[in-house]
Parts: sequence; C-alpha cells; structure tokens
Amino acid sequence: MQFSKDDLGAMPSRYRAHFVNSLSGYKSANLVGTTDGKGNHNLAIVSSVVHLGAHPPLVAMIMRPDVVERHTLSNIRATGWYTINQVNSGFWQAAHQTSAKYAVHESEFDAVGLEPQFIGECPAPFVSQSLLKYSVKLVAEQVIEQNGTLILIGAIEQGEVSDNALCSDGHIDLNSIDTVAITGLDGYHVGSRLGRLSYAQPHVWPSALDD
Repeated sequence: MQFSKDDLGAMPSRYRAHFVNSLSGYKSANLVGTTDGKGNHNLAIVSSVVHLGAHPPLVAMIMRPDVVERHTLSNIRATGWYTINQVNSGFWQAAHQTSAKYAVHESEFDAVGLEPQFIGECPAPFVSQSLLKYSVKLVAEQVIEQNGTLILIGAIEQGEVSDNALCSDGHIDLNSIDTVAITGLDGYHVGSRLGRLSYAQPHVWPSALDD
C-alpha cells in the first residue's frame, strides 16, 4: 500500500489516528503519576517519553493540546513534579485502563488496582508494581505551534530500578523485567533482544557485547 498526504486526509478520523500512530513504530509504555497537592492522585499511560540528555539527566514528554480538562497536565503545573513508571507484563491491562476518562476526584490507582508508592521528597506517587521508575521535576514547557501539542521537559531527580536489570556498564536490560512497548493506540508488546553491539567506528564492523 502506498499513501499520500491526500490519502491521510481522506481517511476516517479513527482509522487515521490508528494508522499515523503506528507509523512511528514501537514506543515506550509509561505510567505518569501526579498529584494535585490536595491528596488527589492521578495516573495516566503515555507513549511519548523521550530521552533528551544524560548530563544533566533530562526527559521530554509530549502532551495533547491544552484545550480540554487534562488532569495530568494540571497536576504537573500545580506541583512541578511527576513520576515516570515503566509498564511491565504484570500490569499492562491495568495500565491501559488508566486511559479511561475518570473524574478528577477519582484515583486511577484505586480504579485499576495499582498501588501508589512514595520515594524521597517527590509529592507525586510512583507505581509500586513498576520495576523501573523515577521522579521528574518540570523545568520547561513548550508549545508546538503546528498543532498545539505541548512538550514538557523534566529533570530526573531519583528513582528505582530492579537490580536484576542493571548491567555492569550502566546498561539497563529491559527484557529482564518484561518491559512493555506500545504500537499505535492500543497494541502492547514485550521485546525479544537481538543483542548488544560495540561502539561503532568507521571501517570497523561492530562486535557482540557480553553483559
């Protein structure tokens, strides 16, 4: 199948949403935990967390336009904090269910059966069942003019990762903790690692690395 910009525009809206969302391939599945600072906790699944840099440690997250009530965005703006919790195969269905439109006073933790956890000074809840999670402090918010979506840039503050997943050189073996990936709007997958390769250099074919 070949397609053009005109073809995309002619697609029914839900078909187009599935199709275009699938074009970018596998994306990380994360639950974003927030609080309004008044005891109301929120949990939302996102597939738009992107690494920005390691020194300082920064991540970006893309959010939909601020044109309707968005509890996660409101909470982040109110407190400046959020948590990012990678989804694993033990609770992927519950993670998906957090995308339902619960009322602002309803906690998705309670609604889907996940357990909140608090670490350090971060007021936002972590997901206890997640094996790789970290707290983030908002440092910047930018608007993408072309479609009104938002980019939130956050500094990684602290977190937890399963000892079984941490390699001697700092690499995190996501397969060992059954980390889940998302395709499109509702496809969930676990990875099958092909291997790790040495640092690429011109005219030298990479060699396999051992963990």
